[in-house]
Amino acid sequence: MSARAGFALRGRNPDVLSCIANLSNDEVFTPPEFANRMLDTLTEAWAVANGGANIWADKTVRFLDPCTKSGVFLREITSRLNNGLANEIPNLEERVDHIVTKQVFGIAITNLTGMLARRSVYCSKNAKGPHSIAKSFASDDGNIWFKRTEHTWDDEKCRYCGASKKTLDRGEDLETHAYAFIHTDNIKTRIAEIFGGDMQFDVVIGNPPYQLDDGGFGTSAAPIYQLFVEQAKKLEPRYLSMIIPSRWFAGGKGLDEFREAMLKDDRLREIDDYLSAADVFPGVGLKGGVCYFLWERDNRGQCRVSTHFKDWPVSEATRQLLEKGADVFIRFNEGLSILKKVISVETGQTKSLSLSESKRFDRLVSSLRPFGLRTFFKGEVKRSLGDVMVYQNGGTGYIARSEVATGVRLIDKWKVYVGRAAPGTGNRDTYPHRIISTPFVGEPGTISSETYLCIGPFGSKSQAESVLSYLSCRLTRLLILLHKPSQDTTRKVYSFVPTQKWTRRWTDEDLYAKYSISASEIAFIEKIIRPMGESDE
Repeated sequence: MSARAGFALRGRNPDVLSCIANLSNDEVFTPPEFANRMLDTLTEAWAVANGGANIWADKTVRFLDPCTKSGVFLREITSRLNNGLANEIPNLEERVDHIVTKQVFGIAITNLTGMLARRSVYCSKNAKGPHSIAKSFASDDGNIWFKRTEHTWDDEKCRYCGASKKTLDRGEDLETHAYAFIHTDNIKTRIAEIFGGDMQFDVVIGNPPYQLDDGGFGTSAAPIYQLFVEQAKKLEPRYLSMIIPSRWFAGGKGLDEFREAMLKDDRLREIDDYLSAADVFPGVGLKGGVCYFLWERDNRGQCRVSTHFKDWPVSEATRQLLEKGADVFIRFNEGLSILKKVISVETGQTKSLSLSESKRFDRLVSSLRPFGLRTFFKGEVKRSLGDVMVYQNGGTGYIARSEVATGVRLIDKWKVYVGRAAPGTGNRDTYPHRIISTPFVGEPGTISSETYLCIGPFGSKSQAESVLSYLSCRLTRLLILLHKPSQDTTRKVYSFVPTQKWTRRWTDEDLYAKYSISASEIAFIEKIIRPMGESDE
């Protein structure tokens, strides 16, 4: 196949890279259309920083995908360079050979994806193969490298990625999931070993694996994408762009240091946030949405934040990522203005998003396991003298009061119970939704398992019912959402919620009036938050 024929076939429909199935929810193939959105963002940023220059007409720019799977980024980059360099290198074969041997580089995450990426870019699984559009490679890998990498075990865990030795030390016949890009102490030295010489990349772009495939599940599995971002920054490219789960905005296992570093990094210039991962990766079960970002080494300033969801108008704002008094990224641009109004009324100041100790609702919320009972606890079916009732997974049961060692002071008080896990619709992120499960009043003489958080104590039933009405308000639940990274609902997600006087039944109309919420802000709240009485299904 000639180079010209290879590129002609490239335009046929359907695009094979839009049809292949994902490896897993953690190793997700990027749709070509979405890869091109990221490349468009890069194109615009390059032009702004370089006097309107076209990045695709520059034969010196080097690109690296350090976690290539289907090869879609490298393929689309090659295609754009092929068009952009047509005047400077008129001969098609010379131009293509220059692009794929001098400008486009990848590190595959598995042997299979290495072959797939080479097929996408070189039109051959072997870079030196007879059908390859490249003519100058000395190896079959070309510039899309893969070699099996092993974990470095230290006390039953990999010291680079934290993988479990028990799960992933499994012989040579299976994948190690020890990704070469993050299994090294010095990434610049490692890159030189892989590609040879002084390899300074102008652009690093990709879609890294999201979490370790070592037996964890959902939010309990250890994230790994942050390691790729951190390693890429150490290469000091001019531009860095990656697709990662959005839950880093507010938390998640092992992400606190990463979140803080990202939010304080004023080289992070653009974030495009997709509330539903299904809008980017159809059929992928990934809660909390995904985002892609653009980081510019030589350009500091505030970040353009864009929020996308289905057919809603895109919300855009240029702002700082970490507001004073907050320890998370406020995901919604409209939500930030609402939160500032609430904090201003409660504290009398506008420079910080922190509430005073006496006004913090989260101080009323228990930690996990408020009475020391695990989620799988099942109480006795019949009540004996002196037992307390337990709200547990699937209903109620009974336990002897003497067996309750934690949260004893709450047993004989009024309180409110709310589920630790928020309501969901399978693997889909839908809006509007309720944010929290339906809370209910807990009478004296009751406790709960880990299935619920306990809010209180309160001196009377009327006070507990006042809190219950407050949690049912849409504005209250929006404030919870602004600090909520996933389906899991802990005490921390109530950090932006102020306390009220528990002497009345609260309604949204009361709260809208108290905080001077505008008509457009009310419309936003009601677009995001479902009334408590309505199902999320």
